[in-house]
Order: sequence, then structure tokens, then C-alpha cells
Amino acid sequence: MKALTPEEALEIYHAGPEAVVKTLCELSAAVVELSATIEHLKHRIKELENQLAQNSSNSNKPPSSDVFKKYKDLQSKSKRKPGGQKGHPGQTLQIVENPDYVTWHRVKKKCSCGHVLKDQTVQTYRRRQVFDIPPIKVQVTEHRAEVKTCPQCGQTHKAPFPEEVAAPVQYGSNLRAIAIYLRGYQLLPSQRTAELFEDVFSCPISEGVLDSILKEGSAHLEEPVERIKEQLKVSSPVNFDETGMSSNGDTYWLHTASTKELTYYSIHQRRGQEAMNDIGILPAYQGTAIHDSLSAYFTYQQCRHGLCNAHHLRELTFIKERYDQSWASEMIKCLLEIKHKTEKAREARQRQLSQRQIKYFERLYQSIVEKGYKANLLRDPPEGRNKRGRPKKGKARCLVERFDIHCQKVLAFMYDFNVPFDNNLAERDIRMAKLKQKISGTFRSEDMAHDFCRIRSFISTVRKQSRKIIEAIGTIFSGSPFIPVYG
Repeated sequence: MKALTPEEALEIYHAGPEAVVKTLCELSAAVVELSATIEHLKHRIKELENQLAQNSSNSNKPPSSDVFKKYKDLQSKSKRKPGGQKGHPGQTLQIVENPDYVTWHRVKKKCSCGHVLKDQTVQTYRRRQVFDIPPIKVQVTEHRAEVKTCPQCGQTHKAPFPEEVAAPVQYGSNLRAIAIYLRGYQLLPSQRTAELFEDVFSCPISEGVLDSILKEGSAHLEEPVERIKEQLKVSSPVNFDETGMSSNGDTYWLHTASTKELTYYSIHQRRGQEAMNDIGILPAYQGTAIHDSLSAYFTYQQCRHGLCNAHHLRELTFIKERYDQSWASEMIKCLLEIKHKTEKAREARQRQLSQRQIKYFERLYQSIVEKGYKANLLRDPPEGRNKRGRPKKGKARCLVERFDIHCQKVLAFMYDFNVPFDNNLAERDIRMAKLKQKISGTFRSEDMAHDFCRIRSFISTVRKQSRKIIEAIGTIFSGSPFIPVYG
């Protein structure tokens, strides 16, 4: 469409009223269509600007996606100084009384007076100790089972091999434990693990063998990890989270259930209720579930719920920065003030806030929610736009409604001091699995993903219970693996 020239306008004018009316109607329709397009593009530009403005401080994006810029942490930081705290035992090297080896350094020179000191009696000595690792070499133990023939009847008798010695040539339990430690705890990919075995232990080992060791370890851990799962069903609170993972190029979902002493991982093709039902913890759970606002969690009515306020603080920061809505700043201040009061009360060994404090914070919270509604009124779509369906609410309105509908869940940490303010516990457990994905890329098969989840569940739980990981992994191949028990 191009602009009319004066000559073309005069030609239409002289053509009579009908030509003028027709031209005006066409121009009016074009203006309406262009206005609708402009409104649509303005909305789309706003959405793209909002996406660009998101970072780890105001959304759920990871810190690794941030541009080189520091963001203020809204939650109060610890007042502790860097380094070891008072009473911490520390890790400084200390001289041991019974070293493994002693090397003497003799006095060989003469005294300045000319006396030879070589045969002089030693009065005392000074000590310095060097802690080092000797050259590491794989030891080969040959098992020889005797074969004897009875001289009376001629029957042959063979001594049995130990149960764990099942093949003519095999790797021992310590080597397999180290392989699982490197793959499941240090998160090394198979190629780098194989390189480490050859460089450090002078023991060439293939990636296929390492995968077989991982699979064998996973099979031995079926019962211990099932016990972890059963303990989580009767624990409270339990933190839940999920994140996308790649397996053989397809998108799967890694689910976790965590407490301070237990961790359980599971991988599934789905994210929502179907996966949660198949995993089997939430359908039977009756404690307090801490999670984000994914709607699938709310379908489990038999348990109590607590929402992650770290998510809320980030979303409120985004609304404050992008939309300049004052209610968001007030809600941030309100949530942090409640958090501060509950921490103080807990330090004072109180079991809950006073009823006066609770009522005050409830009224403050509701007044801020009302301000949020007023700042985000629902409006009809502009003329020329399709009016079918519900009008789009936007991030701010959706957040206000969540604060209103799920008020008790947002403030669960205020009513029950056992409920955490955020879901950081589960997010920290998820972060290690994401780190594995970042280092190694996709899992080569769904079975390998399941094996990793089982092994990582065991290792994370052992770590939380302050056990030595390599020793706990060593029990996997002993026939009686360590079973983590808490409570």
C-alpha cells in the first residue's frame, strides 16, 4: 500500500461521492488493521524485552546464563567472616608420632675448632614430616584353588573359589568402588575416568567396562535406595523439584525428593502428575511437601504444601524492575521481614510466632495482595483482536493470584518452623545432576540415566549423613551394602 498523490486524490474527488466513500472505507479498514498489528507488535516487543531482562536474580534462569554482572541477593547474608569458624577443628597438617618411614640426616662437617663430629653421640634431633602419596600400582592377586584326588576311590575334589571371585580374570571390589566414586560422585565422564585409571593407576580400562561396573553397582543398590524412598514417604518436610535432562538426545525429566539426611532421584519421560504417580512418593505422602508452583503438586490433597519463596523473591524482583509496581517491593519486604522474625524466634527456642505477630503479618500480606490486584486489572483485548478465550493475564497478575489463592502455602514457613523458607535444599541436589549433564552431555541410554539416579541417590544420602563415601561405596560389592537409615 502506498500513499495517494494529490493528483490521485483529485481524481477520486471528481469521480463523485461514491468513489470518495469507497476510498474512505478502504482507508479506514486499513487503519484498523494496522492499529491491531501495531498493538500486537508492541505486546510482542514487550515480551522479548522481558525475556532479555531476565537473569538469575529475577527469574529461574541459572547463574551461568548471566552476562558478567553482579546482582544483589535479597536474602540477608551470613554475618560470619570468611574461612574456618570458631570451634571448627580445621584441616592443618599435624606431626604424627609414628611415621611410616624415618630418614636420618647426619652431621658430617667439622666443628669450627677443627674437631670431627662424625662419631659424636647424638644429643637430640629436629623433626620435619612430609605427607605424600607413594606411586600407585594395581596389585594382582592370584587365587589358586587346590584340586586333589582321593587315593582310595579316585574321586576328584576341588576347593571352591570365594564367591566374589567369579571369573578367570576380573577387577576387584576396591577398583570398582573407585570407578563408581569417580563417575557417580566426582561426575567424571567415562573417557576421562578411563584416562585417569591409565595415568594414575597404570591400569588401562575401557569405557564399556566402566559402564558395566556402573550397571553392576546400580543393581546392588536396589534395596538401599528403595529404603531411602520408603523413609522419605514418612519424613516431613520433604523438598521436591524437577528439571529437564537429556537421554540419548531426547528430553527427560529428573525428579528429586530431599531432606537434610536423604536424597532420592528418579528420571521419567514426563514432568507432571503421571511421573509423580509412577515414582510413588507423593501419592502416599502425608507430610509437608516443599516445591515450586507447578500445578501437578497441588493435585495431592492428602498432604500439606509449602511454596518456595526464593522463586517468589526472584519473580517479584522482575516485576519491580520491569513494570515498576510498588506492591512487588512491599511484598519482598514483607516476606523477608517474616523470615527474619521466624529466625529470631527459632534462635530464642520459641515454637511459633505469637498470635499477635501472625495476625499482623496476615493483614499486611493481604493488603499488599489487594494492591497487586489494583495494579493488574484485567482488561478487554484491543479492537480488531480475537476475543475468544480468556484474556491474557501476564506474569504480574498470575503472581498476585498465586499469592491470594495459595496464601497458606506461601506463608507455611511462618505457621510451622519446621517448614523452610525456600526450596534451596532440593535445588542444590538438582544442581549436582545438572552439573553431571553439563560435563558429560547426554546419557547414552535411559537405562544409564536410571543407573546414575540410583547411584547418586545413595552417594548423596551417604554424604548428608557424614559417612565416608568411598568406604560406603566399597560395601556395594561386599554382599551386604550399607543401608542408609535416618530417624
